[in-house]
Amino acid sequence: MKNYLKIVVGVILPALLFGCNSQANKNTLPVPSPRQLNWQDLEYYAFIHFSINSFTDKEWGYGDESPKLFNPSELDTDQWARTISEAGMKGVVITAKHHDGFCLWPSKYTEHSVKNSPWKNGEGDLLKELSESCKKYGLKMGVYLSPWDRNHPDYGTEAYLSYYRNQLRELLTQYGPIFEVWFDGANGGDGYYGGANETRKIDNKIYYDWPKTHQIVRELQPDAVMFSDAGPDIRWVGNEKGYANQTTWSTIYKDSIYPGMPDFNRFSSGQENGTHFIPTETDVSIRSGWFYHPSEDDEVKSVEHLWDIYCNSVGLNSNLLLNLPVDRRGLVHENDIMSLQGLKSKIDRVFETNLAIMAQLKMESTPNTMDSSILTDGQRESYIELTDKNSKVVLEFETAKKSNLIVVQEAIQEGQRIRSFEIEVLIDSSWQPIYKGTTIGNKRIVRFPTSDIQAIAFKLKDFNDKALISEMGLYFDSDIN
Repeated sequence: MKNYLKIVVGVILPALLFGCNSQANKNTLPVPSPRQLNWQDLEYYAFIHFSINSFTDKEWGYGDESPKLFNPSELDTDQWARTISEAGMKGVVITAKHHDGFCLWPSKYTEHSVKNSPWKNGEGDLLKELSESCKKYGLKMGVYLSPWDRNHPDYGTEAYLSYYRNQLRELLTQYGPIFEVWFDGANGGDGYYGGANETRKIDNKIYYDWPKTHQIVRELQPDAVMFSDAGPDIRWVGNEKGYANQTTWSTIYKDSIYPGMPDFNRFSSGQENGTHFIPTETDVSIRSGWFYHPSEDDEVKSVEHLWDIYCNSVGLNSNLLLNLPVDRRGLVHENDIMSLQGLKSKIDRVFETNLAIMAQLKMESTPNTMDSSILTDGQRESYIELTDKNSKVVLEFETAKKSNLIVVQEAIQEGQRIRSFEIEVLIDSSWQPIYKGTTIGNKRIVRFPTSDIQAIAFKLKDFNDKALISEMGLYFDSDIN
């Protein structure tokens, strides 16, 4: 059977416009909404953990901490935003309220907030300052609002749900556009609870009545994606180490996972035939802890460690949410900045030159070569469509090129389709297999031994209905011999 090649350029798809299943898909695969596509394009952005815990040397506050403990001496959200922007990240998600219930904005629904702290004599609003800094440095802003509250006396009752939703409305109406709303999966346990000092358990499946809370976000910030263990827009990768699964499907069966699910990792890699498109987000801290601890000043992840995380998150069909524990001064620590800048330099250096631009695109079954720009134009809407398994997409060079990294992207607006692939390189006129993989999705980064290659072939082994390749990049990481 001959390989079938179809080049599609400048197509505006119904799915891209309306977030529904494209009728062009034979199998009506789940497809991303516009907000999910916009989020997927961000790829890499920052998490900020900063609160009472930053001053108590704890990861989880009990809820009985005095607001007077919150007193950063040099708090500067411009420094945060500048650091994040210069690191190449495109947004920031701030822990507006962690499990201890302390609020970084002067919420009118609780006294447990910055309004009762010595910082700025109780007149400060950290969310407002961060919002202004994000605008100044061109960053998107997201908010984390812990569903669990170890301070609030009503937690575990229906009255708390009204409190929680009122606070969510404050965050979504007072600080401009929000790109992501983060709902943590940690829910219920021991806490202060207004002085009760007891353990309160809730049913994760039903207590929060999540559809009503989700509707608030849809009404007030329709362009925002919502994160939780289970979505509805993006889901947890299943660990806090920074590594997505080698097989990562963006699709999941409805209601097969839920926040706080004990055996969550059974489905953390997704499900090929899932009914809903809910891609993963990979969250990890640049240090061991999420909040600042002086003892970890010399334990910041190295540039090479961060690069490995980047390749195994962004490069495994996920987005990378990298946490920066702001210190007691109210600044991103110098050691963290050093690693961030090192990673930025590494990314810029590796991806500076796409060797694929210099190649001719060739299909194994046809003698003619084509311009490779269809795969190097940075446009998701232009792609190569393949319907025959074992098809090869070949990038061929006039002279051998030194390389050790390839990037492949699917046209995910039409759904995730590729199940398995292989990569071969042509060295001294001999094809050599160098890698076997499974899913691609939004982006797959494959590193391989440095070689002087005459051509590289991306070989499709298995896919659903057809394979849609939108981008291919070939690069050389000069840090590897």
